[in-house]
Amino acid sequence: MHANDVALLGLDISTTGAKALLIDAAGAVIGSATTPLHISTPRPLWSEQNPADWWAGMAASIRRLLAEQGVAGDRIAAIGLTGQMHGLTLLDGSGAVLRPAILWNDQRTGPQCDEIRRRLGKARLIQITGNDALPGFTAPKVLWVQQNEPEVYAQARHILLPKDTIRHRLTGDYAMDKADGAGTILFDLRARTWSPEVLDALEIPAAWLPPTFEGPAITGVVSAAAAAETGLAAGTPVVGGGGDQAAQAVGVGAVEPGIVALTLGTSGVVFATTPAALIEPEGKLHAFCHAVPDRWHFMGVMLSAAGSLQWYRDSLAPDLTFDALLAEAARVPAGSEGLLFLPYLTGERTPHPDPLARGAWVGLTLRHGRPHLTRALLEGVAFGLKDSFTLIQGAGLGSIGQARASGGGARSGLWRQILADVLGVELALVNTTEGAAYGAALLAAVGAGCYPSVEQACRAVIQVTGRTTPDPAAVARYADLYPRYQALYPALKEEFRAIGDA
Repeated sequence: MHANDVALLGLDISTTGAKALLIDAAGAVIGSATTPLHISTPRPLWSEQNPADWWAGMAASIRRLLAEQGVAGDRIAAIGLTGQMHGLTLLDGSGAVLRPAILWNDQRTGPQCDEIRRRLGKARLIQITGNDALPGFTAPKVLWVQQNEPEVYAQARHILLPKDTIRHRLTGDYAMDKADGAGTILFDLRARTWSPEVLDALEIPAAWLPPTFEGPAITGVVSAAAAAETGLAAGTPVVGGGGDQAAQAVGVGAVEPGIVALTLGTSGVVFATTPAALIEPEGKLHAFCHAVPDRWHFMGVMLSAAGSLQWYRDSLAPDLTFDALLAEAARVPAGSEGLLFLPYLTGERTPHPDPLARGAWVGLTLRHGRPHLTRALLEGVAFGLKDSFTLIQGAGLGSIGQARASGGGARSGLWRQILADVLGVELALVNTTEGAAYGAALLAAVGAGCYPSVEQACRAVIQVTGRTTPDPAAVARYADLYPRYQALYPALKEEFRAIGDA
């Protein structure tokens, strides 16, 4: 199959936009289109979206993309799906949405997380699903509706995640990929399918959960109705795809053990492919199925990565550009002359699942100025990401040879060097910058037969375009400081809680 014969379509339904991306069979980007989306917060800590807006936005993006690029719908060989993980969409028996979707960043379900632990036992829950119960996951959201909106729950017959709601509108089928299924914590991680024990304990009917598929497997085809709304061709295959982090990892080639994906966006994500269903015993890391068949992954998430720098610039140096701030910080030696920063501006998730955690600079003296504050912030985020690296290595993955960086923060050469020095690994940039949508399109390429496997697709189209190697002197300096950083959260935890209760 020649590169010019077909195109592959990746669809990404994030909290901020509905993105459609076209690539050719050689992996070159043809074009993309995004329709903005908005989050509703009807109460404090709540985060919701209307699934009808997802479909309207995605249909608009697809139509615009095809028109702008002059690509006929029948040229598309397959479609891959990705999007925000963990969100809950409830549908009735006719496929109608029953209430707004509850999103991954919704924080209302703390009591339901406690109840899940009571019903299953925390250790047993982690043993089956690979994860502790956290408010972001899907399972506690189901219990919340069960307990707080019984009239809605009584009508429910289907549970879908955001991207699979788009799948349903595209194909009429109820289906989900195994990576996103694992993120519900209703999955048996090792068996790569729904857990009867978890479903029984939570009194969730198994019939409400859709069949699950590997990332490149075909789950259905575009219906005539969806074709009329989007400009796609009826009968176009749709593959399983993956949650945004699994698809992002495919998009940067982090599909084999030893290569880690590091996303330095508003939040920070460390994603490590594993050859088996490894589990961190206390559930401090997320352990999910990969979008790559017969692969799993660890994932650590920090809530304020590049978001910390954005807040800092906006609040304390609004008249300076990011480049100017970083140029100042580059003149400060590694370690910021004893100044440390805790990047917990919006609480934390890994390794401290604590919504009351707070940010702090520790060690300020009269010698420290704005350049020190800036560099300490960059280093604090790097230390926070190292927490996930440390857990991943301790949970059995072994050596990490390379971290492939993406996200807005990775554009900074200084930050990349700090990360390489703190993590002690080579930091690489690759030739793909379209993120999860690109990974979804690659999964579609495999499903369409353009490549025999996801690994071979990544080897064929993803190239390293830049490398940052650790500096031995800085590595030694940061190795001395990291234990001091690790000691700060335990020392301040109760004070954070007291401040939060004040």
